[in-house]
Amino acid sequence: MRKPKSKSRELRKQRRFAEQEEISLLNEWIEFQKPDSGSNPLSLPPLPSNAPVGRLSDGTFSRYAGSTKFSELPISKKTMDGLKKSDYVSMTEIQRASLPHALCGRDILGAAKTGSGKTLAFVIPVLEKLHRERWGHEDGVGCVIISPTRELAGQLFDVLKAVGRYHNLSAGLLIGGRKDVDTEKERVNELNILVCTPGRLLQHMDETLSFDCSQLQVLVLDEADRILDVGFKKTLNAIISQLPKHRQTLLFSATQTKSVQDLARLSLKDPEYVGVHEKSTTSTPDRLQQTAMIVPLEQKLDMLWSFIKAHLNSKILVFLSSCKQVKFVFEAFKKLRPGIPLKCLHGKMKQGKRMVIYSQFCEKRSVLFSTDVASRGLDFNKAVDWVVQVDCPEDVASYIHRVGRTARYASVGRSVLFLTPSEIKMLEKLQEAKVPVQFIKANNKRLQPVSGLLSALLVKDSDLQDLAKKAFVTYLRSIHIQKDKEVFDVMKLPIDEFSASMGLPMTPKLRFLNQKIKGKKMSGMQLDNADKDIANLATGFQGRSGRTKRKARYWPATRVLKKKKLKINIHRPVGTRVVFDEEGNTLPPLARVADAKNVDNSSLLDQDERGVEASDKEDKAQDRQRRREKRIKGMKWKKQTMDKEEDGDDEDDSGSEGERMGDRKRKRQRYILIVTVMMARHRGQR
Repeated sequence: MRKPKSKSRELRKQRRFAEQEEISLLNEWIEFQKPDSGSNPLSLPPLPSNAPVGRLSDGTFSRYAGSTKFSELPISKKTMDGLKKSDYVSMTEIQRASLPHALCGRDILGAAKTGSGKTLAFVIPVLEKLHRERWGHEDGVGCVIISPTRELAGQLFDVLKAVGRYHNLSAGLLIGGRKDVDTEKERVNELNILVCTPGRLLQHMDETLSFDCSQLQVLVLDEADRILDVGFKKTLNAIISQLPKHRQTLLFSATQTKSVQDLARLSLKDPEYVGVHEKSTTSTPDRLQQTAMIVPLEQKLDMLWSFIKAHLNSKILVFLSSCKQVKFVFEAFKKLRPGIPLKCLHGKMKQGKRMVIYSQFCEKRSVLFSTDVASRGLDFNKAVDWVVQVDCPEDVASYIHRVGRTARYASVGRSVLFLTPSEIKMLEKLQEAKVPVQFIKANNKRLQPVSGLLSALLVKDSDLQDLAKKAFVTYLRSIHIQKDKEVFDVMKLPIDEFSASMGLPMTPKLRFLNQKIKGKKMSGMQLDNADKDIANLATGFQGRSGRTKRKARYWPATRVLKKKKLKINIHRPVGTRVVFDEEGNTLPPLARVADAKNVDNSSLLDQDERGVEASDKEDKAQDRQRRREKRIKGMKWKKQTMDKEEDGDDEDDSGSEGERMGDRKRKRQRYILIVTVMMARHRGQR
């Protein structure tokens, strides 16, 4: 009778043998029916529903390019079971177009509308590549998936776990905002698949001594256009320099790049460009109803409040341009209680809180105020009914990603865009990019003003007032730094009216705009105060040192260097004070200090000068007397100290009486000598 250990060992051998047979079959299948480079699998007719799959009776294999179901692809049983368990049966267009090329090991540039299933288009090739290479724990990192945001990275990790649950591969989520960095450093080399943000990955490359990516098989960039942007340029270049060039690279996004420079940075070799919606009449999902309206800047909060009050039974995603704006609108509207749960999401929140808010918004009806951190790739479980863009997106690509949070897959959705009169050019840009936005007029009859309520709130809450000031400044700064000046022109905005609409009693100063408005008249700017600031700096006005330094930072042309002395203009005009008598006649400036007799000004001045000299002599005499008394007092104190030493008992009884008397005599002689010297010095000073 065999032992249990021998039986389990035999089962493991059988599994390994079956796995080897499956891998050999998959490699033959992939190689035999490999699609031609540059071909579009979508142009091929789909396979018949009852057609055999895999190895055929004549020794050939079935065609997998042009297939419509996952079961028709050359993928392993473990991946197939994971797809079935997750209820993935039929493929979307981007999956049908990219998977045949990706399974062959080719580099992919995939572009498709938001919500079209791009995640599975790279998760399946990653799992299959490592499975066919028989990758194990001891082989280390085999794949790196880079995502621009933490939320999107967490979402990708969940899909990877669901589809790859039956594989023996290990995976880890490396994102910022976590406290267990040391634990990650200890285990990062044991992971086969890393789902990470660029900053966290580079941190491990720099700080984790044992981190090794030399055997990397696949590199994936999700939302590639964002990662290749200027914001991640230095980080991505540092990461790419530490990765092997011989690898498979997969890039996916809703708006893809064809830049030769970007492709060269990533060492792509003959990539397959898969743009499934290039010939589509629209760049956004077909089930998305898009509208835009002109809303003056000072009415934006009123319009947003009215919209929320009119859609209390909807799930609404609201986009604002800055973190401070998100915080202010969330805190202010929360105090006003619109009748629907409110949440906020921005990049400066801690990671744990961000994930909790994201999960809560997925499950419950509410309003989520967010920056563009929620515009990239996030898939909310239950459909988002409305996407409201209170602030204009920076470009068409940002607009497409924002509205892509609704109308995902087969669901429907609606969006509305608020545009100020100076941003009307954005409508033309959207129409040129095949974005079907319908222009509508705002119904001002249903508008519910909220500015008065905000003013009352800010009077009672100083913290909220400070937050409103910061939100005001950060919004205008975000407009000021935009590159597209055809759409974004801060000089055309009614700044005073916008400040009042937020409930602020006074318009905050905009120091970053002061140089730009020099010589120009701008609505809402306090030019008088700005001119005073310039004058104060130019003449060396010193308030608090910290405030002066801040002014110098915003006004480099008038900054005063520390080592330079200020020049005073002695020829500047000096004001004169006019004095009147009881009858209304003008008097000389010193008439009040004169006596009843008429005394000319020169005699008064002479008398004043003589008084000053006399007071100076008296002060000097008093000072000499004070110093003399101080010296005498010091000499008396020393004499008293010497007397006490002579009269006191000597603690050392080892000496004779004669010796003690001799010591006293020497001390007294030394004291007399000191007094004589001090008196001589005093006489010399006099």
